[in-house]
Amino acid sequence: MDAFSYLSVLLSIVLGLGLTQLLSALGRLLGHRDRVRFYWLPLLWTAVLFVVYVQVWWTSFGLRQRPAWSFLDFLIVLTQTATLYLMAALLLPEQVEGETVDLATHYEKHHRWFFGFFLATLIVSIAKDLVLSGSLPTATNLAFHVVFGTACVVALLVDSRRAHETVGVVCAVAIAAYIGLLFAHLQ
Repeated sequence: MDAFSYLSVLLSIVLGLGLTQLLSALGRLLGHRDRVRFYWLPLLWTAVLFVVYVQVWWTSFGLRQRPAWSFLDFLIVLTQTATLYLMAALLLPEQVEGETVDLATHYEKHHRWFFGFFLATLIVSIAKDLVLSGSLPTATNLAFHVVFGTACVVALLVDSRRAHETVGVVCAVAIAAYIGLLFAHLQ
């Protein structure tokens, strides 16, 4: 077994747990829909985060060509998956038992942590390129990081529902463009 095959097991587990978190929470909401006040924005973020998880899994295949791994190399890659997991853990309510669950209220309660972990994921992503390749991401990749980072800062600083909805739609479109431009084919 080569080093990446060994290391990718833990990355796969964390990514799998994050996907499980998203899908389980969504399943609970749908199963108890009579007690849920739905709000489209956290559901949009669920779809975006699902796509991000798939994109991270997809691009991690490129790491198989790395001949040697240091602990720092692995730690930075693992940290990115950990921050993604924390985003998934905060996005939708854990429990739907009992009283009515209001997704707008849940989003408002947790959005700062969600966007804080989103911003951390972006910072770690740039640091990952620096650690693994010794250089910043490509200009296009870095530009998307700046777009997403700006969206995170707006979401952290502005409490307007309209602003958050705009950030959500912009990020959904941007992630589609990001994947289409940079990661459409397995490398």
